[in-house]
Amino acid sequence: MGPLKGVRVLEFAGIGPGPLAAMLLADLGASVIRLDRPQAAQAAAAGVPGHLDNGRPVIGADLKAEEGLQTARTLIASADVLLEGFRPGVMERRGLGPDACAGINPRLVYARMTGWGQDGPLAHVAGHDMNYISLNGALHSIGRKGGAPVPPLNLVGDFGGGTMLVVTGILAALVERSASGRGQTVDAAMVDGSAFLMSMIYEQRERGGWTDERGDNFLDTGAPWYDVYTCADGRHVSVACIEPQFYAAFLQGVGLADADLPDQWDKERWPELRERFAAVLATRTRDEWAEVFGTEDACVQPVLSMAEAADHPHIAARGSVVRKNGTTFPGPAPRFDRTPGRATRDPGFPAPTAEEALKEWGVELP
Repeated sequence: MGPLKGVRVLEFAGIGPGPLAAMLLADLGASVIRLDRPQAAQAAAAGVPGHLDNGRPVIGADLKAEEGLQTARTLIASADVLLEGFRPGVMERRGLGPDACAGINPRLVYARMTGWGQDGPLAHVAGHDMNYISLNGALHSIGRKGGAPVPPLNLVGDFGGGTMLVVTGILAALVERSASGRGQTVDAAMVDGSAFLMSMIYEQRERGGWTDERGDNFLDTGAPWYDVYTCADGRHVSVACIEPQFYAAFLQGVGLADADLPDQWDKERWPELRERFAAVLATRTRDEWAEVFGTEDACVQPVLSMAEAADHPHIAARGSVVRKNGTTFPGPAPRFDRTPGRATRDPGFPAPTAEEALKEWGVELP
């Protein structure tokens, strides 16, 4: 099940982007074993795991004791991928750094997930998502005109710049290994990954199409045709009609097709357009506008809460968000036609036991 069936991943327990990466790999069919402190393993066996931790067994190992280190070495010898999210130097001090692990298993892909990376002046400094995107221009760019930057949850640093880039690195290293027969170390830093996500915005700025002032640009709520508007019921719609044909369809839908309006790209008159759009969109409820635009190519959609998302016809049809047995969870992504993955957080997912996983790995622990 899943395109990564047969790939063995040893996850050293962490928080945030590391567990999400392990969850994604498990969704895609990899056999993942999570190594954690003995007490954490006991708690996991006795309770219901969180979504980010589901779908994989937890094996306890005290890495400060020789027995725990031997457990780790035994699993490393059979793993294809090691995933860890400690500060630089922690694994080395345990004798489990990349060089030591390469001596145990030369084919091992050793993936390191950190905020600041393995080197640089801040490599050993604590931080969280918002700190990492503070230094590369991302956080500064998100927010409304005249206001402070707005943290985009922890989607950009932790999960976009972190999880998605470390998984990309893992998959690339596995592909390269098929030719060379050798593993390598993947240094995935959230500060790097979230900077990479800003590539298009940096290009726009270099070409003079973007300013450093928030709410002044066409993708940061500066443009009135790329923003969120309040409807008659206090709920919201998103309007993102950038291209002229979509903009024309939007004007038609709101009844302004024949109105005397400024040119779409006349930035000096954007405030006038915003005022007109806000006034007309406030005349109907969110769901009434959803009826008006339906499947029209106007790039207008209702802004749904997490409680509402699973009931939207498209979301339900795709299984993007699923409600099942009293649990709401995102479905697997991306999709594959021959080897589909499965959401490990689905209450019906047959999560393997530690014994089953160890048997699949062909491992007997000391």
